[in-house]
Amino acid sequence: MKHTIHFAKMQGAGNDYIYVDTSLYPISDPSGASIKWSDRHNGIGADGLVLIGKSSSDKADFTMRIFNADGSEADMCGNASRCIGKYVYEHGLSHKKLIRLQTASGIKNLWLKISDSGDTVENVIVDMLEPAVECREQFAGTPGKETVLKALGRKFIGMFVSMGNPHFVVFCDDADTIDIAAYGAALEKNAAFPQRCNIEFAKVITPERIRTRVWERGSGITKACGTGACATAVAAMLCERSSNKVTIEMDGGNLDIEWNPPAGHVYLSGPAEFVYEGDIEYGTC
Repeated sequence: MKHTIHFAKMQGAGNDYIYVDTSLYPISDPSGASIKWSDRHNGIGADGLVLIGKSSSDKADFTMRIFNADGSEADMCGNASRCIGKYVYEHGLSHKKLIRLQTASGIKNLWLKISDSGDTVENVIVDMLEPAVECREQFAGTPGKETVLKALGRKFIGMFVSMGNPHFVVFCDDADTIDIAAYGAALEKNAAFPQRCNIEFAKVITPERIRTRVWERGSGITKACGTGACATAVAAMLCERSSNKVTIEMDGGNLDIEWNPPAGHVYLSGPAEFVYEGDIEYGTC
């Protein structure tokens, strides 16, 4: 039986997702819905689907589940987290300026910067918790070291960083011109990554600015990636290529990252925006 689902399309630095409040609109097959709705020609068009739920634990206010455009479920997305902060506040689901969000990679704290009028969220800071350079489930190489991987006849030097989900950050001089569709797809499925991997191609401009382009596991080329921005900054800091506060310049906009190596939490900040809201039919006849 078909029924109507209300959704919001939102974006953070160009990383766009479809958001549904599952307390009002349950989605029985989120993987299938994400594949269908994310299609940019025959659907709504997005990098994936994000489900917002009420938390059953007193340790969190809301829950987040995120599905990529190919239907696979992701552990975490920094841009989606920021958008959820804006969504729940501006839809009146919460009046808190600190939102505790349960994700598959742990509870993330979201700090909301509210406008002077008190009715809109201007910026969101996310506590992304501690990064990890060793995670045998995600990376089969040597942890904490720059690693050489081959793809389509080219060698890439990069570093593995887990932000709850796996990332491989490649530092190169041709980040703006490299064929990330070809090389990103090949590196994603490299044998070093048992669960596949998100790939970042990064060029250090100054110690405070890094240009980064992204190939996301399950979604392909995206305009931005919050966890990818964090992973890029962490890798650059560990390799002494940047300061502990850095702006990551992505195709869809800039994200600000702060971390104090070798330990401590990573903090991600940036804008979140509504694109539009609408209704779509869901289910079968």
